[in-house]
Amino acid sequence: MDELQTIINILLRLHPDEDFENNAALIDGSVLDSFDILSIIAEINDEFGVSIPPNEIIPENFNSAAALADLVHRLDD
Repeated sequence: MDELQTIINILLRLHPDEDFENNAALIDGSVLDSFDILSIIAEINDEFGVSIPPNEIIPENFNSAAALADLVHRLDD
C-alpha cells in the first residue's frame, strides 16, 4: 500500500464519511481539529516511523491527504 492510501485510511478512521481523496481544505474547512491532528501525528509515527517536528505542524501540511503524503515522503528522505 502506498503512502497516500495509508494516510487516507488513517483519516477515514477519524472521519469515515469524508472524501479525503478530493478534499484539499481539511484544516481550512474545519474538517480536522487539534485532536485529529494529534491522532494523525501519532499514527503517522507508528505507521511510517516518521516524527513530525513542531515546525512542520502547519495547516499547509495537513490540508489534504496528498499534502500529508508529501510531508511523510519529505521527512522520510
